[in-house]
Amino acid sequence: MSYNELRKDYLLERWVVIATERARRPTDLSKQRAEQGKSVTCPLCPGNENMTPPAVLVYLPSSGDDKVKKDADHNDFRHKNWLVRCIPNLFPAFSPPKQESDIQNTFVDYTFGYAVGHHEVIVESPNHGDHPSNAGIPQLIHLVNAYKDRLTELSKKPYVKYVQIFRNHGSEAGASLSHTHSQIIAMPFTPKVLSSEMAASETYYKSHKRCVFCDLIKREAQTPRYITDNKHFAVFSPYASIHPLEFWVLPKRHSINLIDLTDEEIKAFAGVFKAAMEALKDLVNDPPYNYGFHLTLNQDAGEYYHWHLEVYPKLAIWAGFEKSTGVYINTIPPETAAVELKKIINS
Repeated sequence: MSYNELRKDYLLERWVVIATERARRPTDLSKQRAEQGKSVTCPLCPGNENMTPPAVLVYLPSSGDDKVKKDADHNDFRHKNWLVRCIPNLFPAFSPPKQESDIQNTFVDYTFGYAVGHHEVIVESPNHGDHPSNAGIPQLIHLVNAYKDRLTELSKKPYVKYVQIFRNHGSEAGASLSHTHSQIIAMPFTPKVLSSEMAASETYYKSHKRCVFCDLIKREAQTPRYITDNKHFAVFSPYASIHPLEFWVLPKRHSINLIDLTDEEIKAFAGVFKAAMEALKDLVNDPPYNYGFHLTLNQDAGEYYHWHLEVYPKLAIWAGFEKSTGVYINTIPPETAAVELKKIINS
């Protein structure tokens, strides 16, 4: 008698069932999707800048030696001819403190606090459909630089303890607008998943005197879960992935966040990131997905934590079992996912 496999996450106390007994091919999850076209009036498209709050950061074409000119909107003035815009979210989950006392009194007690922070939208391109799978490398370099700039700025706020950079693609994954965009939320605490990941990374370091993520890159490079890499980044499907076709992108250089990325590393990230996202799109007909950067602002974690990007295709529905137990069932083994994505990248 054969069994499905139980696999535990590298770090988290989280189990997943890899359903080898009812495993499916990635193409089985491909759906005919209605094109999520441009709305009648897209507030993120060029010409509609006055429909949004003033941008806190704008990338503009530069005629000088600099690759872009960086500026911000002011009052009623809105920059035109932009490459990237970063704007406050009209419906923020976290809002800047209105007065100094709000910073001191963010947490009233251990069960109640105020959502002090920032919530921003990064408009990734003036072209409505320039998603990472089909945007040019130069535009993706602008996007990563914008992530880096906003992370650098927001991390300086004394009330910000964590900054989450994430993207929702497709209405089924939570995107309310079809224009290519990411979001950034700066918050006054470190979320549970990240704090647990950091604690487990620290424990591993104390036992082995090495970073667990650095070890993972070397270990996964010897498995069928390894998808692709270049000089600076590695891509693989995690051993206990909870999402069908989930993959991670990790820097080969040990680092806690994006702030110290070099120009060469940003270009390398853009290249390997685009290749993986394009493969995902081609394999399962541009599926909805979410992605999020795992990082830390805590310099004391420099020895043991390692930033990375996790990409979660939304190809399965979590129902009563998953929601009530925290145990997930994945019908596409990560080995199969990696082989199929790699095949497209190398074709």
